[in-house]
Amino acid sequence: MTPLPTSPSFRLEGRRALVTGASSGIGLGCAVALAEAGAEVVLAARRIERLDDAVAALRARGCRAEALRLDVAEVEASADAVAGRGPFDILVNSAGLGRHGPAVDTKPEDFDAVAAINLRGAYFLTQAVARGLIAAKRSGSLINVTSQMGHVGGIDRAVYCATKHAVEGFTKAMAIEWGPHRIRVNTVAPTFIRTPLTEATFAGPERRRWIEEKIKLPRVGEVSDVMGAVLYLASDAASMVTGTSLLVDGGWTAG
Repeated sequence: MTPLPTSPSFRLEGRRALVTGASSGIGLGCAVALAEAGAEVVLAARRIERLDDAVAALRARGCRAEALRLDVAEVEASADAVAGRGPFDILVNSAGLGRHGPAVDTKPEDFDAVAAINLRGAYFLTQAVARGLIAAKRSGSLINVTSQMGHVGGIDRAVYCATKHAVEGFTKAMAIEWGPHRIRVNTVAPTFIRTPLTEATFAGPERRRWIEEKIKLPRVGEVSDVMGAVLYLASDAASMVTGTSLLVDGGWTAG
């Protein structure tokens, strides 16, 4: 008999995951995907009431989950929280902020607010989780949720694009640096995903038409599309994948 290769596992039993921005949308979806795959998941966000509801729903499904009030812009407090609850085998950096408008109208305070979460917060939270893994001599998978706008430009999105391009850059650098520790660092870069926060965008006929023309597949993105990508990168199925971006953009950046 010809020996057959063994399929890698997507299961995550015995692993602990931290998911930021987990009170709704993509972050919540990622937390659900990891928990249903067997991970013990800490759902983190600023809105503790919504986190408590999500945790209760996950526990009702038999999943292991807990809530953590966390503002990634508060770098020192976030690092302390990670040190106190870690080490985490998996990180999903999904907290994000967008203040869109013409580049000629960008105010310094808006630039700083977006960068504090999308770039500075993501950078130092990734650092904090990596420090815990290195100290514990454990491997891990660190995933930053960026955007297709981390690969291309977009009208009224100069600040957002700047932060997401920057996250793509530090992800590659960290992957090189932490590879010897068996810590993988990647990004997931979604297109426009249907969530409560994007309802206003999809409600505008002209903007929706522009989105649908740019996406090559005949539909817009759903949270479940990102869930599958994150589960893959978190699992042993992606054990040789680091320093790269998994584009979940329906072909947007291919054209």
